[in-house]
Amino acid sequence: MARPKPEIIYENTVPAIFVKRNNRFTAEVMVGGESRTVHIKNTGRLEELLIPKSKVTLQKSDNPERKTEYDLISVYRPGFKWINVDSLAPNKLIHQKLELLNDVVKPEYTYGNSRFDFYMERDGEKYLTEVKGCTLAYDKKTGIGYFPDAPTERGVKHLNELAKAAKEGYHCSVEFVIQMNGIHLVFPNNETQPEFGRALVAAAKAGVEIIYNSCHVEADSIKFTGCTLDTGRYRNAK
Repeated sequence: MARPKPEIIYENTVPAIFVKRNNRFTAEVMVGGESRTVHIKNTGRLEELLIPKSKVTLQKSDNPERKTEYDLISVYRPGFKWINVDSLAPNKLIHQKLELLNDVVKPEYTYGNSRFDFYMERDGEKYLTEVKGCTLAYDKKTGIGYFPDAPTERGVKHLNELAKAAKEGYHCSVEFVIQMNGIHLVFPNNETQPEFGRALVAAAKAGVEIIYNSCHVEADSIKFTGCTLDTGRYRNAK
């Protein structure tokens, strides 16, 4: 029997039109002709996505005490269709995936000087996984996305710690969740942060696996469609 693919379906969603970003956490949108301030569930730059007059999807919060009534969860980009910008979605999807594969799954696991997204045990072996969401691509025809869209010292630190753990006997991986349609590979965004690319190569050479999870994205859902292991290319890099 085939295993179900990890999926998130958002409830209580409404369409809106993006107006402007106020700061890292909030934006102005138009909902049914009325201006609303909404929470952005992603603190990345998203400069190529959050463009005035773009179609977006909001999810209404069930917390009456919140200052903002809605969360912005997806953006429509011509050529790519819907792109999921919920920064919590990658970990939720990977958690579903790992629960199907492992005997033990522990989120937010501290190892060394870092807290990793997941620790697992399977057949007596120990595993560590760090999750990265990818929302940046320049041309859908290439099928290539890029990470990060903004410098991430935390991301570099995690790669270095994973490399160390791999040398100490852990099975380690970086799982990229591609929150876009038609993108199946993720390359380091060396123009934004060359240190991340160098750390990714070093981690792969130390034994860390590099995994891409492709997705199908709609306005109110995101679902895994495939998985690609790309460790060899990084281990062979000079």
